[in-house]
Amino acid sequence: MFERVTSHSSRASRIRTRAAVLAAGLGASVALGAGVAAAADTTAASGAASAVQAQAAAQAKAAKTQAAQAEKAAVAKKAAAAKAVQAKNAAKKAAAKKQASWVSPVKNYKLSASFAQNGGMWASKHSGQDYAVPTGTPVVAAHGGTVVKAGGNGAGDGPAYGNAVVIKHGNKTYSQYAHLSSVNVKVGQVVKTGQKIALSGNTGNSSGPHLHFEIRTTPNYGTAVDPAKFLRANGVNL
Repeated sequence: MFERVTSHSSRASRIRTRAAVLAAGLGASVALGAGVAAAADTTAASGAASAVQAQAAAQAKAAKTQAAQAEKAAVAKKAAAAKAVQAKNAAKKAAAKKQASWVSPVKNYKLSASFAQNGGMWASKHSGQDYAVPTGTPVVAAHGGTVVKAGGNGAGDGPAYGNAVVIKHGNKTYSQYAHLSSVNVKVGQVVKTGQKIALSGNTGNSSGPHLHFEIRTTPNYGTAVDPAKFLRANGVNL
């Protein structure tokens, strides 16, 4: 009787031990699973955060690059606009300077006999450009220079020119003014562009009051070129 009780007690103890072991194992499994799941969640969250940060960094870099390119383009556009304005202003100044460097010898005129025109008034073709103006009209230097001829008898070119003046300019260029009623300059005098040098008239071989104007390559008769073409090439509107 005693042995059977002992055997029953031992069996119950073993059953309780196995139950405890199973419970402990189950608890450990549950805990391990929870830990693995938690670790997986943490890894996923960390990966997602890194991806978001990388994307944000890439977007920030792209935005910075785009802003730099836009700023560079704006600077280039501004520089190009400034350069265009400078070029335009330079062209205006050059045109103004060119136009101011030569002027018409008289104002309020009417063009009459032109260069190389045939006619009975000249021994050969006409050597200059005539400006029909009343006697006493102010005559100015078409360009700055030095007076090399002045006075009657065509200033040495013959009586057909009447009273005349010849001015020496640069680049082997001379201007001549003839049929004057009076001469207001003398040989050796330096004159400026637009400076009054004489009054128009009807002296010499002339059919009426006018200014005879020539552009020459020397100070003497026979070297004239088309004065109207020359003046237009130098910015003078006739």
